[in-house]
Amino acid sequence: MRTATSAGPSNNNGAPAYDVYRIREDFPILAEPSHGKPIIYLDNAATSQKPRQVLEAMDHAYRHAYANVHRGVHDLSERATRAYEDARGRVQRFIGASDAREIVFVRGTTEAINLVAATYGRANIREGDEILITEMEHHSNIVPWQLLREETGAKLKVAPMNDAGELVVEEFEKLLSERTRIVALVHVSNALGTVNPVRRMVELAHDAGAKVLIDGAQAVPHMRVDVQDLGCDFYAFSSHKLYGPSGVGVLYGRYALLDAMPPYQGGGEMIRRVTFERSDFAKPPTRFEAGTPNIVGPVGLAAAIDYVESLGLENIAVHEDDLLRYATGIAADTQGMRLIGTAAEKASILSFDLDGVHPHDIGTIVDHEGVALRAGHHCAMPVMDHFKVPATTRASFGLYNTREDVDALFASLAKVREVLG
Repeated sequence: MRTATSAGPSNNNGAPAYDVYRIREDFPILAEPSHGKPIIYLDNAATSQKPRQVLEAMDHAYRHAYANVHRGVHDLSERATRAYEDARGRVQRFIGASDAREIVFVRGTTEAINLVAATYGRANIREGDEILITEMEHHSNIVPWQLLREETGAKLKVAPMNDAGELVVEEFEKLLSERTRIVALVHVSNALGTVNPVRRMVELAHDAGAKVLIDGAQAVPHMRVDVQDLGCDFYAFSSHKLYGPSGVGVLYGRYALLDAMPPYQGGGEMIRRVTFERSDFAKPPTRFEAGTPNIVGPVGLAAAIDYVESLGLENIAVHEDDLLRYATGIAADTQGMRLIGTAAEKASILSFDLDGVHPHDIGTIVDHEGVALRAGHHCAMPVMDHFKVPATTRASFGLYNTREDVDALFASLAKVREVLG
């Protein structure tokens, strides 16, 4: 049943400013049943569902503009190349980059971070240098730096968080030194929902002479990001969490840095000339896009960007904040539930522990009620270690979720108690 509040925020005339029920009609999969019940999809931090606008854009590309890009002189190849490069320009405008050449298409956030570690890192980090990350990083922003540490002899330092899941900025600042070469930190924690004060952290890191990479995988679906305003050197995110297709992501890098970085992978397209004696490499971003790329993926990503901007990122943020506050209020009255991550600044993630019940059991039981949650360590084992739990249950809200979805979540949790006693 719809309620006035579940329609989200209203404008000055009292009419819904954000019609979530109409928005849901754009997502065909939300009409699919799960175990014979309406599906309640609350696993958006893992990946989001796709609106028909994205599906249609990709279908159109495959039907009318599909060929390999940058290579052919025929009409189809030129159409595909225009769509691919138009998508690069769309991403540039979306995140406020100064030049489309600062946008590198990769497979996702993980590849973007690995690219920076393997190229900028190998070229600029030596034994005794320091890499600074935070305690709330996803494995994708830990392991690449550990590999670089093993290869170079650099030190890996970790800035702590408090028991609310907030970064301790004073400790972060103390860990910066004249040997800090790169700071790699998450914008929004996937396990806790914490929104880090990245602009301030970029300033501190730059004052110490370090470059900064921001993992924005969980940020771009929920808030407006302007890389020039943040002042960061690199910014990485994935399409599939932004209502776009999987298998494509973005690395933003300041052009001067990209231009000075060696290639990541060798192959076709990333070169200017090859002989058996040597190869000369192309300029960025092509230098970092070896081989046939995900041709249609960027087209879908551009359509997803158009979609979220048509709704308004600010409207999405207000709607999701309403859902988070509503869910947090019910959680406070739920016996035996402990929230993991209670930062003052949070995105729409509710991670919790239910007394005496393993998260995997919760996930399995609520699934049969049609509720899709995530249970596990969320590829953030150090976060679990901090809170002394093996795993959590995570509900993550997206632009199409409603208060009724939140109600269904807590009704399914009551079912868990009923089943397990």
